[in-house]
Amino acid sequence: MSWQGFLSGRSPRTARLEPDRPHPAAQYVIEQLSQNRLSTDADIAAIRRHYNLSRRAFLSDLEPVESVFHVVPSDGIAPRLTVIRPKSFQPGTLQPALVYLHGGGWSLGSLATYEPLCRQLANATGQIVIWVEYRLAPEHRYPAALDDTLAAWQWVQDHCRELGADPERLSLGGDSAGGNLAAAAVLTLRDENGVQPWRQLLFYPCVDMSASLASHRKFADGYLLTAPLYAWYRSNYAGSAVDRDNWRMSPLFAEDFSGLPPAYIMLGGYDPLHDEGLAYGEKLRAAGVKVAIADYTEMVHCFIYLQTVLPQAHDAMAVAARAVKKALEDA
Repeated sequence: MSWQGFLSGRSPRTARLEPDRPHPAAQYVIEQLSQNRLSTDADIAAIRRHYNLSRRAFLSDLEPVESVFHVVPSDGIAPRLTVIRPKSFQPGTLQPALVYLHGGGWSLGSLATYEPLCRQLANATGQIVIWVEYRLAPEHRYPAALDDTLAAWQWVQDHCRELGADPERLSLGGDSAGGNLAAAAVLTLRDENGVQPWRQLLFYPCVDMSASLASHRKFADGYLLTAPLYAWYRSNYAGSAVDRDNWRMSPLFAEDFSGLPPAYIMLGGYDPLHDEGLAYGEKLRAAGVKVAIADYTEMVHCFIYLQTVLPQAHDAMAVAARAVKKALEDA
């Protein structure tokens, strides 16, 4: 897959040949994590510790990079950021950058679980990756995480040259709940002044908080992101008083998708979020937005960072990286 294919609107793997079951390695991950799952009735701090520890065995090693440093913005508004410069970074130059929002159902996830992926993204794409430590639910419900995303973007655009980032090539991306935040932020930023996202990179994004599509029912149990777990995540973030059809929470339900930056969307075939990610890509394309959809039919939710047991995760990362690098070469 080349980014040129992305720019022309073509999609890799457009034929959906659905396998009978997930890839054996993905099935192994399902079994291991299902056997070692902590009840959502436990204390949220304990759940977060367990989440980090249970995923440690599946994470790749930390790749060497040019530098990693943390930023605590002094404005008291933007959240803590971690800046990861790729090995190819050259001081005194401006390089493309990706502001990245992590997954974990708006409730879990930390740099401990995402630094391997972010370092890999930085080196593979030649971008500076800026990881956002947004506030987590249920302590901080909607719109806290989205507010933090927008505040982080504003801070980065105001300080991009200090970071060594090119203001003309700042992208926004994320996975799962982070993909939700990225998509909602891109829609929000479209009509605002300032630097607009150059590209959006969405890995198996949550864009429909109603969980109403066929894949939600088909893969409701036995495929890692179960219906009860997903309901718990959504309840943590949205609570009971919020309209979940609001596009800031469910970007799929926005009325206007025109004028958005080109999008790369990665999906897993055995992911409850599959159909909403696919529908989102189709809505973008119908509005004239350039889209590439990489559909990995044997994969489950969050497969991209389970790299010690899933060779397909390495392949998926390589495909996405080639697409980004091609875009940078053509810019």
